Amino acid sequence: MADLLWDEVRGFFDPDLMGALPDVLVHGASVEDWQAALDLIDERGWKHQYSEGESVLPMPRAETVLSRPAEADCPQLRVWLADDALAIFRFYSADEIDFDVDLRELQGQEHLDLFCGFLTAIGRRLAKPVLTDAEGGDGSHPVLGFEVESDPVVLFALPFAS
Repeated sequence: MADLLWDEVRGFFDPDLMGALPDVLVHGASVEDWQAALDLIDERGWKHQYSEGESVLPMPRAETVLSRPAEADCPQLRVWLADDALAIFRFYSADEIDFDVDLRELQGQEHLDLFCGFLTAIGRRLAKPVLTDAEGGDGSHPVLGFEVESDPVVLFALPFAS
C-alpha cells in the first residue's frame, strides 16, 4: 500500500506552488550518518555519480568529502531513483544531510511511491526524520516527510489545491 496517494498530495508536487526543487533535509546528522546514507545508496544499487566542480570522481568516504576546504567547489552526488527521477545531494555540512529533487520528475503515483520509498529508506537507516520543505526552505515548515515514530512518509500540512 502507498504511503501517500497522488490525488491527495498532488498540490505539493506542483512546481509552480512549491518551486521546482524542494529541499529535503535530515537535521542533526553526523559524518557517520552521511556515510550510512552513502553506504545505503551503494547497497540499494541506485545509479549515482559523484562530482566536484566539473570533475566526475569515484565516491570518497563521507569523512573525506566533508573535510574539504571551505573555498573548494561544493561536491554533489546525483542519485537516480529511476531513469527519469533524480535526487541531488550537496555536502554543505556534516550536521545536515541536504538534497533536492525535481518535482517535474515526480509526477503520478508511481514516482510518488519511488520518492516515499527513498525517504523511508534513508530515514530508517539513519533513524532520523527526513523532511521535505518548499524550495529554499530550511526544514522548519515541512510539508511531508518520513517520521521515525510512525515509520511511513506522512503529511505535515494540508496539500494545496491543484
